[in-house]
Formats: sequence, C-alpha cells, structure tokens
Amino acid sequence: MQRDRTFEKHDLVDRCLATFVEAGTLDLSLDQLANKVGLSKRMLVHYFGRREIIEQEAMTRLEEQLRKQFAPESFPRGVALKHVVLSLWDQTTAPDRRGVLLLVMDVCRRAWSGSARAKAFYQEQQRLWVKLLMRFLPDRLMVEELLQVFQGAAVAYLITGDRKAGRRGLMRSLAGEHKAPKGVISRRR
Repeated sequence: MQRDRTFEKHDLVDRCLATFVEAGTLDLSLDQLANKVGLSKRMLVHYFGRREIIEQEAMTRLEEQLRKQFAPESFPRGVALKHVVLSLWDQTTAPDRRGVLLLVMDVCRRAWSGSARAKAFYQEQQRLWVKLLMRFLPDRLMVEELLQVFQGAAVAYLITGDRKAGRRGLMRSLAGEHKAPKGVISRRR
C-alpha cells in the first residue's frame, strides 16, 4: 500500500509540474491546481500537507528534468562551443518549451523576492550551466559572460517572441564580435 501511495505521489508531482509549466508560473491557486490535476483541493493537501510543499517538490522535479536535459554528457567532447550554445538556445527557446522557460523565470522572480528555495534552484542551475560550458570553454570568466548573454537573450525572447535576435547575439558573442564602446577597454584583448 505504501508503494502505491509513493507512486501516486510521484505521478501527482509530475502532474502538478506539468500544470505549472502549462501556466508558466507557480502562482496558481490550490483550486486551479487541483482542477487541472484532476483532484480535489482537499486531496492535494492530504498528499502534500501545504501548498509550499507542492511548489518545492515541483521545483525539485524541474531541477531533475533540467539536469538531464543539460548534462555535459549530452554533447560529445570535441564538439565546437558554438554548436553546443546554439543547440542549447534552440532547446531552451523551442515553442514547446516556452512554459518551462517561463516557469524558470518565475522561480527566478521568487529568488529575487527572497525565497531561499528559489535561490537554491537558481544557484544550482547556474552551477550546472557553468559545468556544462566549462567542458567546451575552459575559461570560467568567459563562460560566466556567455551565460549572462544567454540569459539576457532568453529574457528578450520571452518579451518579444523573437528567437532569431537572441541567436544572432549569441553568435556574435561566440565570434568575439562584441566590441567595447569607444573609450572603454575590453577585457578580451
């Protein structure tokens, strides 16, 4: 009986996460969430205890999924950094992944607002991206700069819906075409 309940809860976390992804936010009422996952609000509370537990478990499941998707082993050694970054861009901004990207941004918004769990999520995602990119670009400072460009492009994509502009920006960044404004000394000399 305990095993069935564990399986049910695992499945329920997956359904809750899918609902959050579909909405692009964690900010759903318990009524909305229960309706979408096909349970009563009372049963959600029975399984999880509190709404915060549902969110925490959904964030954990999202972390697991992202860890698999962006694992360094996903790309063979010797692949060009440009290929890796553009592949990551295409995966991240694929139309069917928009809800995931919105949900990640929603978790980041919570981190900005002081949520310890959301900050931990953000820090883990940063660590994983740095680990992945360091495999193809062994300069940590450049990896962190590239990651900042990528994140900025992702925000712009969410606002404008234009995937191509972010791709072009990433390609210029990878090609070293980002030149410092006149009078500013570039660190990449």
